[in-house]
Amino acid sequence: MDGFAPEELGYGIDVTGLDPASLGDALRATLADAMMDPMRLTAWMSGLMLAQQNLGMTMLRRMSGEEMPSATESGGDKRFAEPQWQSNPMLATLVEDYRIRTQAVMQLVEGARLPESTKRKARFAMQLMCDALAPSNVPWLNPGVVSEAMTTNGRSLIDGLSNFLDDARNNGGYPRQVDTSGFVLGKNLAATPGRVVFRNELIELIAYEPQTPTVHTVPLLCSPPWINKYYIMDLAPERSFVEWAVRHGHQTFMISYRNPDASMAHYTMDDYLRLGILAALEAVKEITGAPSVDIAALCLGGTMALIALAYLTRHGASASVNSATLTNTLIDFSIPGDLGVFTDEDTIARLEKRMQARGYLESSEMAKTFDWMRSNDLIWSYVVNGWFKGKQPPAFDILAWNGDSTRMPLAMHSQYLRTCYLHNAIVTPNAFVIDDTPIDLGSIRTPLYVLGAEGDHIAPWRATYLATQHVGGEAKYTLTNAGHIAGIVNPPGGKKSAHWTKARAEKGESADAWRGAAERHDGSWWEDWASWAQARAGAMRAPYPLPPGEPAPGRYVRNETGEPIAVARAAAEVAHR
Repeated sequence: MDGFAPEELGYGIDVTGLDPASLGDALRATLADAMMDPMRLTAWMSGLMLAQQNLGMTMLRRMSGEEMPSATESGGDKRFAEPQWQSNPMLATLVEDYRIRTQAVMQLVEGARLPESTKRKARFAMQLMCDALAPSNVPWLNPGVVSEAMTTNGRSLIDGLSNFLDDARNNGGYPRQVDTSGFVLGKNLAATPGRVVFRNELIELIAYEPQTPTVHTVPLLCSPPWINKYYIMDLAPERSFVEWAVRHGHQTFMISYRNPDASMAHYTMDDYLRLGILAALEAVKEITGAPSVDIAALCLGGTMALIALAYLTRHGASASVNSATLTNTLIDFSIPGDLGVFTDEDTIARLEKRMQARGYLESSEMAKTFDWMRSNDLIWSYVVNGWFKGKQPPAFDILAWNGDSTRMPLAMHSQYLRTCYLHNAIVTPNAFVIDDTPIDLGSIRTPLYVLGAEGDHIAPWRATYLATQHVGGEAKYTLTNAGHIAGIVNPPGGKKSAHWTKARAEKGESADAWRGAAERHDGSWWEDWASWAQARAGAMRAPYPLPPGEPAPGRYVRNETGEPIAVARAAAEVAHR
């Protein structure tokens, strides 16, 4: 899982539904394969013993005062950042022994005569055990823990015990990753002013208050993923894509999905199309009177947006969408990323069995499993800092959002995994049928702005690029240097932000060929998108009047329910006023 940003991991598990049982099966298969090949096993054990003998000699030379290079000097592993891991002969030897053992067991996996998908699962399982056995996880060996205890006269140990007991009582026995006490929905998260102007059994539609004297004629509808709360697109003041769009003259609307319960177990992708993006699209058109709407979508919300475009095209209604922006969106799942390896028929069957009793997938349960898959970043670092050193977790808006997860209906989740990850059916013309309509992406002529993120392991950028090759119309591809989540939370002013652009992605052009011809720019892709969207969003006019409604962020984002709000009635009230 190298390369994942910690804040992306809980999000990623909601996408694929990681199954820990499949990891155990893969590990057992690896060990059985090794036992069936005595020659290879003997050679492996001999190599491990020789490496440890050499390490023993190195330790003796260190103990005698001889200067010997340490494996920790190469850097890059923050678990062993304290200088004592290098300067203390015993600690340096412990680290090198740990690394020798880790390399040895991973070599055992690499040499296994197993399918690649099984080997990849075995790598994860083996790495999980190696992470747990790191000497940095032993408090009396960790020089940072010892130093903190001495500096605070033991207070850090008392505070750490208090943190442990609190987490045991209130956090399922897991160390806290973020301090959420300072975050309040509607205040410093999901804070762009707006109102709820439509509600059905699946979505609320938020209309944001215009912040410019005039707006573009074509309104903008945001289509977020429903595997987490919508406000990753409206994260925080000055860190909100929605706020940026509103301030650039787009009259903006947002879909906010209801957190499914057992009553929604039968909901499918058909329902999410009909009651979700299509219902929102019609509501925006009815409220504003605009014949066409721009769409800005993220991740699974982008997958559904492109499906909706193909659906509308098949029904002769493609003019309803003026342009579409797809950010970090998988359409072609032939390159599913690191997470895709965990999605096979056996895994889906296990998930379905687990979900049957309740009718939905509880993402918080799965997130804990996924935390262990990157345990250095998401478990052990917080154990060391919180339980051993007595420190409090950071207050970080993205991690606060990431912890505010949602459920997935049984029928929809199974259909999504099989359609996309197993069969990659969306990109095959007419192979995927939704709401009795065969889908053909090649029929789409709507202009597209497609964004990929260089550090994205959930939707790898070369996979997101393929969307430009499957549609029939104009498509501009932009690449940012961020990850899956930071790709959307990418406000101008970031010192490390960069992006690559090219006028358009040519048909038949590979992702790497596109990259070779693209131009690099410092700064956020938001600025490039603003220019692209402005050129297509129509002339400026007075802001569209909005019907009255409850203040944003609404009820669904708070896991509450409410009575339906009919657009026709709201529009009539506006006309009456």
